[in-house]
Amino acid sequence: MNTFFIILIGCCFACLIRAWRGPSIPDRMVAIDILGTLAVGMTAIWAVITERSFLIDVALAWIFLSFIGTLALAKYLSHKTLDE
Repeated sequence: MNTFFIILIGCCFACLIRAWRGPSIPDRMVAIDILGTLAVGMTAIWAVITERSFLIDVALAWIFLSFIGTLALAKYLSHKTLDE
């Protein structure tokens, strides 16, 4: 299980570099979205290791908020209102 955490942390650093150096705002948006997905993956692995089921609920809430935030930012970047 430790190797999974090491791989996920390495991917997190790669996403942070892409978010920092991204040539455009959509590239940075995708990097932050992937970073949230990686954090949810780490939370799910931690839930399996510690056998605490409430962490799965935390991961689900986190991914739903990340999805809604991504949709809102995509609408904003396309210069459309939220009711279109």
